[in-house]
Amino acid sequence: MKVILETKARKKPFLPIEAESIIPRNFLNGTELTVFEGNKERRLSDIFRIFVEGTSVTPEKIEIVLKGDTSRIKRVGEYMDAGKITIAGDIGMHCGNFMSGGDIEVLGNADAWLGREMRGGNILCRGNAGHYCASGYRGEKTGMRGGRVEVLGNAGDCCAEYLTGGEVHIHGSCGDMAGVEMKGGQFIVEGNATRPCGNMKDGTCMIFGTVHEMLPTFEMIGTRVMTDRKVTMTVYKGDIANRGKGTLMIQK
Repeated sequence: MKVILETKARKKPFLPIEAESIIPRNFLNGTELTVFEGNKERRLSDIFRIFVEGTSVTPEKIEIVLKGDTSRIKRVGEYMDAGKITIAGDIGMHCGNFMSGGDIEVLGNADAWLGREMRGGNILCRGNAGHYCASGYRGEKTGMRGGRVEVLGNAGDCCAEYLTGGEVHIHGSCGDMAGVEMKGGQFIVEGNATRPCGNMKDGTCMIFGTVHEMLPTFEMIGTRVMTDRKVTMTVYKGDIANRGKGTLMIQK
């Protein structure tokens, strides 16, 4: 079953849409769902032209496709547990909040907090991701716990903050404080990073580009050859300022 949601023109196109109802499971019983435009509750059909192809009795067999200007649509895929969401363009903040299963693919860019505190499933962003990608929300001490987030472009500041489990793979560069407060999981940055892994307690971070402003509270313990990539990594332990047991590896 495929559900296509194509945005309609709005009088106030910069007003965000709160759309946590857009997950595959909710379409098992039809399309009579609601979203919020600012503080006003709207029918889904007020915001989108809706096309449904086929039927399904399980959320695993449902794919939602979002088309049009979706850059101001927030919280798509929140608490998603199965199925697939494909976003043809950009997507607003908090896409994939707390998701535990299924797949989200963003063909454009994603705004802040992509995959915030997710537990499982997969997110693939083919563009860039904003700040706090795969992180916890402000004040939370646990971020992403499971699943996989892959960004083919760059990510903003505080990517993978409080990462506790799962894998985050950024093919481009990260902004400031990538992997800060890491508690577990695996974090891979193919490009550059600035002040990575401050207060790291556990987990593994691998950076294959240049590290700017390396923190002095990491202790070099040796080198490791990664035969699959044919590169040598310098291996650090830290953050020793917090008796951390994390592993930070940086390509030589």
